[in-house]
Amino acid sequence: MKQLIVLSAVLPLMLVFLLQFTLDQKNAYNISQFQEIVYTAREEARQEGCFTKDIESRMKKQVAESFGISEDEIGMEATRTIQYRVQSGSGFDPNGHQRGMIYYKVTVPIERLMAGHRLFGIKASDNQGTYIVEGYAASERLP
Repeated sequence: MKQLIVLSAVLPLMLVFLLQFTLDQKNAYNISQFQEIVYTAREEARQEGCFTKDIESRMKKQVAESFGISEDEIGMEATRTIQYRVQSGSGFDPNGHQRGMIYYKVTVPIERLMAGHRLFGIKASDNQGTYIVEGYAASERLP
C-alpha cells in the first residue's frame, strides 16, 4: 500500500519530464523552421535591396502556417527603402549610418515553454515567450 501511495505521488512528476522533452522538441522544430523561413526571406531581400511587401507577406504566411498562428501575431521591422551595394570607398554615409545594409527583426510568439505549468503553479501568461531573429544583410542590388 505504501508503494502505491508513493507511485501515485511520483508518477505525475515523472510524466512531466516526458512531456517537457516532447514540448522542447516541438519548440525546437518550430524555431528551426522559423529561422529557415526568415533566412530565405533575407536572401530574397538582399537581391531586391530591401524587404518588399511581397517578401514580407510571403514570409509571414509561411511562418503562420508553420506555427499555427495568425499573421497578425508575427512582428516585423525591416528596411523598406532600397539599399544599394557599396562599390568602393567608405561604407558609411555622412550621417554615420552604414550604407548598403538591410536591417530586419522578426518576432514570433511561443505559446508554451513548460509542460505541466499548472502543476508547478505557473500562470499561463508566464508560460509563454517570444522568439526573435534580428540582423543585418548586405544588399546585392547594383545601382
